[in-house]
Amino acid sequence: MSDDKPTQTKTELAQTKIEPAQHNPWDELRAHTSARIALGRVGSSLPTREVLKFGLAHAQARDAVHRPLDFAELKQQLKAEGFRTLQVRSNAEDRQTYLLRPDYGRHLHNDCYARLRHELPAPELAIVIADGLSSSAVQRHALPLLQAFRQRFDSDWANTPVVLAEQGRVAIGDGIAAALRARLVIVMIGERPGLSSPDSLGLYITYQAQPGTMDSQRNCISNVRPEGLPYALAAHKLAYLAREALRLQLSGVALKDDSTLQDVPQLPN
Repeated sequence: MSDDKPTQTKTELAQTKIEPAQHNPWDELRAHTSARIALGRVGSSLPTREVLKFGLAHAQARDAVHRPLDFAELKQQLKAEGFRTLQVRSNAEDRQTYLLRPDYGRHLHNDCYARLRHELPAPELAIVIADGLSSSAVQRHALPLLQAFRQRFDSDWANTPVVLAEQGRVAIGDGIAAALRARLVIVMIGERPGLSSPDSLGLYITYQAQPGTMDSQRNCISNVRPEGLPYALAAHKLAYLAREALRLQLSGVALKDDSTLQDVPQLPN
């Protein structure tokens, strides 16, 4: 009995394209997120290119945490743009201590506190730029974000201090604000890096901050970077929250972001 099923010759089989990587049908979703989805597979394993990308992302995250922030360069850039800069440090003497003792990074060093007490006049707003857990985020995004914010927020910028805090965490802004007698403090800090975002900048707004202020008394704007929350939109939200905090004399859970997007400036990222 003859077999009616079509057969392929050896030549035809050789010309058949065989793709070893099995692609995920959700590939199109990758255009909308940097999350690790639809990576494909080779047998039961990931494709080599994705394994290499993961290794690179992990190395970038580790570098962001351990690489020291170039405060001298940042200070020079800020001065060139007309910002009044001061520099302080936390109780963490080095990076290893900072990582092992988070509590040290939350407190302003006593010598720095005493020095800031003599700064005059007392500002309405103080801005703190702390290295945090990603020096890359601060080095890349702090200055352009601050420039965008200056265009959106009316302040006595000649007397608004921009305080560079070495080995600092969010709460170091409380001691700085208290020493300067500032009504409002904004802390710009490198956020804990992820495997798709090693350079995210976080913003924390606190009204009448004092040592011991609870996190519930702060407002946070997260993931500031061109691939996340663009500078223009972040500055727009930050200016709105800062104005409302001063008007209502509060911050934290009682202060809501009710800003609209109608007046978001088209500033370059």
